[in-house]
Amino acid sequence: MIKYILCWIPLVAIAILNGTVRELWYKKNVNELNANQISTLSLIVLIGIYSYFMIKLFPPNSAKQALIIGFIWAILTLIFEFSFGLFRGNSWKQLFYAYNFMEGQLWILVPIWLIVAPYLAFKIILK
Repeated sequence: MIKYILCWIPLVAIAILNGTVRELWYKKNVNELNANQISTLSLIVLIGIYSYFMIKLFPPNSAKQALIIGFIWAILTLIFEFSFGLFRGNSWKQLFYAYNFMEGQLWILVPIWLIVAPYLAFKIILK
């Protein structure tokens, strides 16, 4: 299972790169909410592609293990996100706002997708 934990580390780099593209490219052309929505959706696509290749490279033994991998990736992401956010001086209120779906925030989809993506990749690869 350690290899799947190590496979999570590049996801941090992918997310940072995705955020950098948002900040340097399209954020100046759209409002903050739309920039976050675009960034969230593009990150979901990138996570899907990455998950497919990691699951193909390191196939889990079962669909259940693929789900466990997804849960681990989501938990590590949440720990990183909240720790880094607090370190940067954000309040809990600010951090949780990103999960407010009723306000148009889509970020909640990222941890959900992190859970599901390895499982779906496993199912697609096994066909």
